[in-house]
Amino acid sequence: MFKGLLITQEDKKNLASVVELNEDQLPEGDVLVDVHYSTINYKDGMAITGKGPIIRSFPMVPGIDLVGQVMKSDSPRFSKGDFVILNGFGVGEKHWGGLSERARLKSDWLIPLPKTIEAKHAMAIGTAGYTAMLSVLALEKQGVTPESGEVLVTGANGGVGSFAIRLLSRLGYKVVASTGRMAESDYLRSLGANEIIDRDYLSELGKPLQKERWAGAIDCVGSHTLVNVCASTQYGGVVTACGLAQGMDFPASVAPFILRGIKLIGIDSVMRPLEDRIEAWERLGELLKPEDFATISHEITLDDVIETAHALMNGTVRGRVVVNMKP
Repeated sequence: MFKGLLITQEDKKNLASVVELNEDQLPEGDVLVDVHYSTINYKDGMAITGKGPIIRSFPMVPGIDLVGQVMKSDSPRFSKGDFVILNGFGVGEKHWGGLSERARLKSDWLIPLPKTIEAKHAMAIGTAGYTAMLSVLALEKQGVTPESGEVLVTGANGGVGSFAIRLLSRLGYKVVASTGRMAESDYLRSLGANEIIDRDYLSELGKPLQKERWAGAIDCVGSHTLVNVCASTQYGGVVTACGLAQGMDFPASVAPFILRGIKLIGIDSVMRPLEDRIEAWERLGELLKPEDFATISHEITLDDVIETAHALMNGTVRGRVVVNMKP
């Protein structure tokens, strides 16, 4: 027997509780993992609180991220004792996820834990840091360099935003952070932000073309914020879109695209090919230092997850939450 967070549904209401599970209850897969750490992402928060239709079938163990050690493998890619990471692939939505002391998974979803990253730090990074790295890689591959000019990060206090600031700063970019929590400015500056602006500057309806400012941007917010980011991006600049905290809509004009030749690149982290995942995680191992994680993350236990998920959905959680499955 082992502990896991199980979500059931009653009268269309999600009910979450920490329960005892056994291996016979785990879904199919060719790798059995002893989960050391997981984390809570926005999707997990929606699943646990019932504030979003994330779960496709019940009962469900949430947790779109995990890191752990292989207990049993029927795949030639992994052997007993290997440390592996999982991000996305519908785990925690369609397939039982990482908020359980054990998980049975498909080997096609797993990549090896880089030797440069500790297991705990991998979950401080999680999908948020991995998505931030994918976004930074997209800017690099489109030719945005530190010499190109300022790079904007919206939703800066969230997990993706926090890591995006740290990664960009470490690579030498001048970073402008947009946040709705100006009281957290010192935290954002500690991550490497050169300037902090209030999100209200970007979140309301604006002109189709605005004064050119950003050489690049990583947007975690969507809706009018993303529209205004595009409208104020320099000629030939690049914007990556990876979030929808303000909304899924994009009430934009084509003007920035056809008059300034900017590029808008979508960042999908859920179904990303393994080679892209491996590249992103290797770069994360190169760029991040042990001291980064104390600033960006804090640790809880499985018993704390439900309360923390509600706090996350209320916007009172800063940075990343690591769930220690073996405290």
